[in-house]
Amino acid sequence: MHLSGKPFTDASGDRLREWMGVDDTIFYDTKKIAIVPMGFCFPGQTPKGADLPPRRECAAHWHDGLFSLLTKLDLVLLVGKYAITYHLKGHDNLSNFAKQPLYETVENYKSFFSVNDASKATPLYLPLPHPSWRNNHWLKKNLWFEEEYLPLLRKEVHKSL
Repeated sequence: MHLSGKPFTDASGDRLREWMGVDDTIFYDTKKIAIVPMGFCFPGQTPKGADLPPRRECAAHWHDGLFSLLTKLDLVLLVGKYAITYHLKGHDNLSNFAKQPLYETVENYKSFFSVNDASKATPLYLPLPHPSWRNNHWLKKNLWFEEEYLPLLRKEVHKSL
């Protein structure tokens, strides 16, 4: 990402595009998809090589203002726990998911479809684990994610495009 200047230009990006059912051309088309990272800079790594959490001041400074400008959102993919917590904490029907562990929230993906406003006054929020290799074990243990959830996710992504 540092070399290309674009987010998700690594193996996790390949996985995320596969989950969404889109190629690079669509994924990086700013007229179709807005990629809004939780932190607008790389926060560094822990001594064990894991990414540090996004810096709080970045989300607080940028997200609310940026999302107020994005007025025609049909679908918001919440990639990872930090995005889920930040975006759902003030959402009346979904705020309880902001407090749950990531995987419980993802396992309850059907709830997100049921609370979606049919008038599309609010976008459909869909939670995802981060597509990092660190989640390979969970993905192998939870085959329903690929078999049940990803086809629904792809359908919603393509409807929104």
